[in-house]
Amino acid sequence: MQLKDLFYKIPLLATSGSMETDVTNLTMDSRKVGPGSLFIAIRGTISDGHSFIETAVQKGASAILCEEFPDDPGQSTNTVAYIRVQDSARSMGLAAANFYGQPSQKLKLIGVTGTNGKTSVATLLFWLFRALGYRCGLLSTVQNQIDDEVIPATHTTPDVITTNQLLTKMRAHGCTHVFMEVSSHAVVQERIAGLTFAGGIFTNITHDHLDFHGTFDKYIRAKKGFFDQLPSSAFALTNVDDKRGLVMLQNTAARKETYSLQTLATFKGKIIADSLFGLNMFVNDHEVWFKLIGRFNAYNILSVYGAAVLLGEDSADVLTLLSGLTPPPGRFEQVVSDDKIVGIVDYAHTPDALQNVLETINGIRQTDEQDYLPQIITVVGCGGNRDAAKRPVMADIACRFSNRVILTSDNPRNEDPMEILAQMQAGVSPVDVKKTTTIEDRHEAIRQAVAFARPHDIILIAGKGHETYQEIKGVKYDFDDRAVLREAFAERGNQ
Repeated sequence: MQLKDLFYKIPLLATSGSMETDVTNLTMDSRKVGPGSLFIAIRGTISDGHSFIETAVQKGASAILCEEFPDDPGQSTNTVAYIRVQDSARSMGLAAANFYGQPSQKLKLIGVTGTNGKTSVATLLFWLFRALGYRCGLLSTVQNQIDDEVIPATHTTPDVITTNQLLTKMRAHGCTHVFMEVSSHAVVQERIAGLTFAGGIFTNITHDHLDFHGTFDKYIRAKKGFFDQLPSSAFALTNVDDKRGLVMLQNTAARKETYSLQTLATFKGKIIADSLFGLNMFVNDHEVWFKLIGRFNAYNILSVYGAAVLLGEDSADVLTLLSGLTPPPGRFEQVVSDDKIVGIVDYAHTPDALQNVLETINGIRQTDEQDYLPQIITVVGCGGNRDAAKRPVMADIACRFSNRVILTSDNPRNEDPMEILAQMQAGVSPVDVKKTTTIEDRHEAIRQAVAFARPHDIILIAGKGHETYQEIKGVKYDFDDRAVLREAFAERGNQ
């Protein structure tokens, strides 16, 4: 594709060289540059792509997209075209959409954003629409998927070049619907620029990612930015029980729709009963039993149901199929021992998510027909190089809603795990110290939780969910909470 076509309708500040230069691939990684490449210089949080322009030219790049021309492009201007724009990241998204033939316009692309529930909602929608007979795509934290083909995910929302590549592949495979998690990082970093959404869903918002956004207000504005970009042809479906739910709709051009468990809404739900076996609830006056568990999943169900109806599906068919779906991997996923200890592995890594899961477990155990009230044992840590302010809060919540707490390592990344644990311990009140144990080694922490447990007790292992690794000092080691829990249960059975 020639540059003049690649940058069709994209504002340019200046150009140098021929706009008839042919481009055969796009990249913002100078290591992947070759003849025919358009190298995009992005100003990132860690490095500035403008520092790699010379390298890209030396490797044969045909064109450079940047916010600032090099001081001395030298002889390269005779063979390399330069395009200067106000925002390289946004222009990259618009150019990628042109390069791949606007694939998002030829699909029903639904974006899901919020602090908690994005993966569950996107995955449930993917499973639901496949059950309805459609070929579908999924872009999520857990994995990207094209019908049965699974593609590992490295980010909640991929970079916009990768997204357009995946959407093109999905369309070639015959997909009609794609369900995509939209992170706040992605909105700010223009990773959804150039994409055309048929609908957007807001789950909720609580304190998270303040290490990146700086303030909670900026975090809210980032989420809202997704809805501000929706076209008038799309729908915007929001949780009005969240006090910022209606804020998301203030400036959207999309059709405004709502869901709620507490007030009047387009899609209204009411919980009748909640147990370890499922959730019984009214959905727009239809009584349905779901395999999903907990109040937080009641909200997920309503958002999925609402989105499906807004996409034109029959409400009865949707509810029937929804009633048979199970939680996505690592979302309230249960592992039960031979002597009836219930292990629950959940991705809860924010204060609100952890409290939601523990409140659900407490509600379930209150109805358990045992001679004693089962105890709740919580194993929890906090990730490194992330929002440190939530660490003492997470520990406090674990203590308030659990009988025993084991503080342990999550993904320490480049931080000292003992320093992270010290920050968590600061949130443990004096009255809760006796029921709290700190074990840095996560494998040993899970084994100790099993050793503490009696039959019918509930062990919550929070924070990593579906992840199959533990990241320490830049290295990802094999680690799966579910596998470690099963191993510990097996050891218990052999004793």
